[in-house]
Amino acid sequence: MWSQRPSTLKAAAQQAVLHGELGAFIREFLDEFYGLSDPSAKLRAIADEPPLIDHPTANAYLAAVAEHLSLTNSIDPPAWTQHEVRFLKRPFFPANLDSLKALCIKESPTAFRRRMIFVDAQPLSRPKRNVPESADNVA
Repeated sequence: MWSQRPSTLKAAAQQAVLHGELGAFIREFLDEFYGLSDPSAKLRAIADEPPLIDHPTANAYLAAVAEHLSLTNSIDPPAWTQHEVRFLKRPFFPANLDSLKALCIKESPTAFRRRMIFVDAQPLSRPKRNVPESADNVA
């Protein structure tokens, strides 16, 4: 299918256009992004505008991801995240459960809420990886 994780949000969207599964490529991108320690490398990872996808929710979601990552890493959001096409006109609830709507409205981070995407409080969380110690570090 694909040979390596996308290192930019734009590459994740491009892979999704080719192969589908936007969510899977964003998760792969997030694993790469969270491994970066340099703020300028983080900015480069989200700076280039992803291609528009044939789905308004996906276009808004990509901008929400970039803006949220910017805000949580103290970097300026890229200008492309403010384009009108990156905002929804009607609310979207990915959970699609009426019982969770009020909670999602309350918990959604600003970058998602202002695009009318209502998610949980940690929409971009990824599991922590346990890196095994090398044989040299074992007592």
